[in-house]
Amino acid sequence: MNDSREAAVVTATVNPTIDISTTTARLVSGGKNRARPPSVQAGGGGINVARGLRALGGSVLAVHTRGGEAGRQLDRLLDEEGIDHLGVDIAGETRTAFVVGEEWTGHSYHVVPPGPVLTDADERRLLDAVATAAARARYLVVTGGATPHLRDDFCADLVAAVAATGVRVVLDIAAPQLREALVGSVFLIRLDRETAAELIGTPIESFADARAANDQLLGSGATEHAVTTVGALGAVYSCAEAHHELCAPALSAGPRSDTCAGDSLVAALTYRLTQRNDLVDACAYGVAAAAATVALPGTRMFAPEDVDRLAGEVRRTRRPRLVRLVHSDSRLAPGAR
Repeated sequence: MNDSREAAVVTATVNPTIDISTTTARLVSGGKNRARPPSVQAGGGGINVARGLRALGGSVLAVHTRGGEAGRQLDRLLDEEGIDHLGVDIAGETRTAFVVGEEWTGHSYHVVPPGPVLTDADERRLLDAVATAAARARYLVVTGGATPHLRDDFCADLVAAVAATGVRVVLDIAAPQLREALVGSVFLIRLDRETAAELIGTPIESFADARAANDQLLGSGATEHAVTTVGALGAVYSCAEAHHELCAPALSAGPRSDTCAGDSLVAALTYRLTQRNDLVDACAYGVAAAAATVALPGTRMFAPEDVDRLAGEVRRTRRPRLVRLVHSDSRLAPGAR
């Protein structure tokens, strides 16, 4: 582990995992499902983003919780990968998740337990560690699932703690953490379809739906930039002036697993931002990275050469923003427009 050097990007993972992945010919409900020898790797939103950034040549430090024997294994796995990381000790045990790929259908099934409960002292240690590391970075990416009973305003407090440092914050979190974080203002928020649906009160099935979700975020003043993903269609990136519909490239062999697609998008997008790319270009590169990952089984993430190849196939459509919504309460309210 090397946490001494300054990194361009710091990622924060509240609830990391040990991901055990395997494949079987066909899942059946009775008897035994014979499987291939498993692979084991560190997982969790911020760790996956750090892995993607490192693969692209980015400078990144992953800050994460760790607890018990599984936490020690998490450290070892990250060390073996060569990912710079900083573990924050907690009282509970780091969770272990399972991914089973079915060769017959090409589908993958991700089974994820809730993880440990953080004590008040655990939360304070993690908050301090992330804020200290982020003060020396250009971007802070906060992503991944919360632990059970994590106080709803933890991420909001984290955003507030780094506000004076000048670090640009990228949020990829779900309610209720997102709801509380929207009281401030961050650089960029990425919404998946489920969280975006809670924001606008309707399913996200089209680019128009994604534009509506982004309008809600931008109109509230919660962020300067918004990205909402629309599954296999791609994503919409929006800023004050315009929406940019980014159509995902077609996959010749079809999709395999979407387990790390969102993390891949955030990793590639953030990497391009550190290279001072235009935000539309950065988001298009992120859509290509998500597509490259969806083509792979289990928790495997893109190969950089595949992202470069697919990036040229992402179609773009610019639409001026004609509606700017302003709300007195900027917090995400499930089921409410």
